[in-house]
Amino acid sequence: MKKPRFRRYTNRQLWFYARRAFWVLFSYVLIANALFFYEYFTLVSNGVLSSTFDFKQAFTANLIVGVSAGLIGGLITVNLMEKWLRVYPFGRALLFITITYIAAALMVSTIGALYYYSEKLGMPFYSDPVLFDVYQFFGTWLFLKNFIVWLFVVVVTLIIFMVNDKYGPGVFPDYLMGRYFMPKHERRIFMFADIKNATGIAETLGEEKYFNFLKDFFRDIAPAIVQTRGEVYQYVGDEIVVSWKMKHGLKNGNAVQCYYSMKKIIKYKKRRYIRKYDTYPEFKVGFHFGSVMVGEIGQIKRDIAFSGDVLNTTSRIQAMCNELNVEILASQKFADIAYKLPKGVTRHDMGDELLKGKKEEIGLVTFRNKN
Repeated sequence: MKKPRFRRYTNRQLWFYARRAFWVLFSYVLIANALFFYEYFTLVSNGVLSSTFDFKQAFTANLIVGVSAGLIGGLITVNLMEKWLRVYPFGRALLFITITYIAAALMVSTIGALYYYSEKLGMPFYSDPVLFDVYQFFGTWLFLKNFIVWLFVVVVTLIIFMVNDKYGPGVFPDYLMGRYFMPKHERRIFMFADIKNATGIAETLGEEKYFNFLKDFFRDIAPAIVQTRGEVYQYVGDEIVVSWKMKHGLKNGNAVQCYYSMKKIIKYKKRRYIRKYDTYPEFKVGFHFGSVMVGEIGQIKRDIAFSGDVLNTTSRIQAMCNELNVEILASQKFADIAYKLPKGVTRHDMGDELLKGKKEEIGLVTFRNKN
């Protein structure tokens, strides 16, 4: 018996989607009001408005449109569109998005127009004269202008969500502001996650099926990374490298929580993997932090790159998981600053170990979840 849909999500995940829906609602209402006042003051300054113009009626109708667009967009359409871009080929996703946007635009416009003409004519919204005026409204330049403007708004929203999905929250503003145009030092937390027995799985599945296996894995764990404010640095074969700014990775135990959220997702989807591939991805992770040089790199394909011994050390820590028979391993240095761990998670010292390529031993720590 399947669990109800809402029970598949943790409070953290529900809060993430609720917070994102709120910001979409807030942004769309703000944009709607900004456009309204820009047009209003433009018309006033040019002396175009007639004495019959009802400011309150027009503003209320605009507010209804903004709130409707924010609710429908934040709770339903934008999330659906984002999902389609991840799971379908671009052409099919674009077709679904176009149909959904047109349906949502018609719905939102109808709600606003019904209110406006109902107030203007002083009749119920279901009366024939009101419905006729609403029908006529869809052939006006105002509807066409709003359709195009809000299409642009939705596209920008999707681009931001897609960048967040690919790299993590906060990267899009960094690109826009050119924060890393010039290289700079920055303290970061890194997590290297690697699929266990990847070579054996690849040999069993074959190249094409193994590629799809990796594709499914990276897609499935993406929400865990985004919800903990992680940034995907790179994919290297069967390995993914995730980075956090210090304040984001330490807050609410986000960095460590990312691992447990990934585990929960894969556990939930285990049956699907076994049905499709006759196996499922088990993985191990390593954590470390320190100072790195970060900056934009590349000309044809620009990207944000990190360099420093921290990455090499994190990779070596992750490689020690096999020897110590654990799935999660961190430097003692990282464990000491991880002041807040997810509920039920405790640290356990593993002693000092000499990592490959290092001259000095490093203290290692694992984490265990009682839940």
